[in-house]
Amino acid sequence: MAISPALSSPSPSFRHLRLSLLMLALLLLSACEQKGLNTHPEAIRHEGVLRVLTLADTGGETYDHPVLLERELAEDFASFLGVEVEFIEFATVDEVVSALVDGQGHMAAAGFTRTTRWEGEFDIGPSFYQVSHQVVCRRGGVRPGSFEDLLDASLLLNSEYSLQVLLQDIYPARESLPQWRAEPGIPAEATLKRVWEQEADCTVAPSHLVSLNRRFFPELTVEFTLPGARDRVWLLPQGSEGLAHSQQQWFDQLKESSHLNSLLTRYYSHVEDFDYVDTRRFLYRIEHLLPQFRQLFEEAGERYDIDWRLLAAQAYQESHWNPAARSPTGVRGIMMLTLRTAGDLGISSRLNAAQSIDGGARYLASLHGRLPESVTEPDRTWQALAAYNVGMGHLYDARGLARELGYNPDLWSDMQEVLPLLAQPEFYRDLRFGRARGQEPVEYVTRIRNYYAVLLRVLEAEEASAVDVIFDE
Repeated sequence: MAISPALSSPSPSFRHLRLSLLMLALLLLSACEQKGLNTHPEAIRHEGVLRVLTLADTGGETYDHPVLLERELAEDFASFLGVEVEFIEFATVDEVVSALVDGQGHMAAAGFTRTTRWEGEFDIGPSFYQVSHQVVCRRGGVRPGSFEDLLDASLLLNSEYSLQVLLQDIYPARESLPQWRAEPGIPAEATLKRVWEQEADCTVAPSHLVSLNRRFFPELTVEFTLPGARDRVWLLPQGSEGLAHSQQQWFDQLKESSHLNSLLTRYYSHVEDFDYVDTRRFLYRIEHLLPQFRQLFEEAGERYDIDWRLLAAQAYQESHWNPAARSPTGVRGIMMLTLRTAGDLGISSRLNAAQSIDGGARYLASLHGRLPESVTEPDRTWQALAAYNVGMGHLYDARGLARELGYNPDLWSDMQEVLPLLAQPEFYRDLRFGRARGQEPVEYVTRIRNYYAVLLRVLEAEEASAVDVIFDE
């Protein structure tokens, strides 16, 4: 007698029902074991939303604020899970941590570094990258050369990165921290500003935030780096092993695709170089020279749909806002146009600031529009600026070369690697437009991005100050 399939194994429908009941039981058990939201990946998929606790984006309109990197990574992880992402914003890291403890989110992404405090209280997600912590002081003030020199200094700490815990991890034998004070809730950027304003001798901050903020507070000095690098991580409620496992799976794929490296390059590569003298000079000219040309930049920006502050930053890189500027190659004016480009744009005098700014903006807008639709912002703007510097023909050559070498020509982070190759014979000999000094557009865009970020910060501070005056009146 033949054995009935129904007697030898459960039917497909029965197996499916049993699996569903088992999964439901596991989800209910998980929900009972932890406070607040159920963090099991299947529960998140069932709900369709990943709730991420994070900081409010106070980085202005720049493309390089760390909060934006955290959000982009969280969005990518949510896509991996197949759900939408909901960001729940808080003013301080302490508030983010409290909300995570209260069960208001599935995870917290707020610039955490891995410390013993977090390890004992939360589950930890994958390590995206490592940061060191630097002792930062001010020019003309205290200049400690070692940790021991800090014991007599006024050191301002915050709770954002659990700096007291961090330092005690590094120097466990130290029982007391004389003259050190912590002000819970203030971000690392605020402590840096307080040191710059001479309200404290020094502070300790993650290296990437120091690099970002020295552009705005140029008198800050890095005295030394504390030993050991720390992992930048996400925090999860305790009992979130399933979600942590999913994050590790997603992260492994992220690394293999090189997308993580592209993101880190996009957000941080342009702030690695710092020039104190150039930054001070730029800040001085924002105050004393920019007002002469601001209306011209604003009008050209509105006319060609370009942020006028980006135009101003580009013009500063070109000429330091000098309408009579001239280079050895013959480009002239505040936007440093070639004679041929000026002729094509119908400009009668390159030394006329209004004509030069209008022509430069029009030319940049045309380059921006000639790029393929696959190039999205902010990469589209950076590539248009690169074309302004090196020429669209050379940029097209570099884009083709990028494809041949396995790079993504739509990402500025990849194009930064490829453009310098245009100066090497083994690469340029077969290109349509030949040799180009490809490192120059990379440096050109880097400097404009830094000037743009500084200009945004200064103008935002001026506007905030003006509002304060209005309300005081």
